[in-house]
Amino acid sequence: MSIEFLVTALIVVLIPGTGVVYTVATGLTQGRRESIAAAFGCTLGIVPAIFASIVGLAAILHTSALLFQLLKFGGVVYLLYLAWQTLRETGPLQISNDGPRPVNLYAIARTGCLINVLNPKLSAFFLAFLPQFVDPMAGSVTGQMVFMSGVFMAMTFAVFVVYGAFAALIGARILQSETILKWMRRTVAAAFAGFGLRLALIDR
Repeated sequence: MSIEFLVTALIVVLIPGTGVVYTVATGLTQGRRESIAAAFGCTLGIVPAIFASIVGLAAILHTSALLFQLLKFGGVVYLLYLAWQTLRETGPLQISNDGPRPVNLYAIARTGCLINVLNPKLSAFFLAFLPQFVDPMAGSVTGQMVFMSGVFMAMTFAVFVVYGAFAALIGARILQSETILKWMRRTVAAAFAGFGLRLALIDR
């Protein structure tokens, strides 16, 4: 595994996406423990994309317009649903100045997992990303891809946990202001809706 892979992977993980927004929002509204559950779910949601890229299923998905569109619009609908839930104060993201409401950790992790599972671009990304750093002379190609995938997942989880912990630290103060709460609801909902619309406009 090269230093180039580590640096590139870190840059990719640090770039804010739906998983980061979800983890940060969970940390702000629920706390550190809940943000760890969100980070775990988002990380777990990478597994199908990595598996698909390793066994070649991503290539099938990338060339099949029907499968790609079905998965894509499934992701779009889910992101728009999350935006709607946020505005209505239901589901895993419940923002209230009465303090965090009890939320099932499994539900939080499940939502984070589905966010990534329903993103068809992840499979195409890993299919294009991992092979760049494979050294055919260094042993099993599959073994190298599995190892790099594990490192990428560990890196993702660690970075997301940091994001969530920082969000949890400032969440208590933010939750004291109804004005800030109102804008936070709108911002988080707009972020999910924006990611959903961007996904809808993506062409393979």
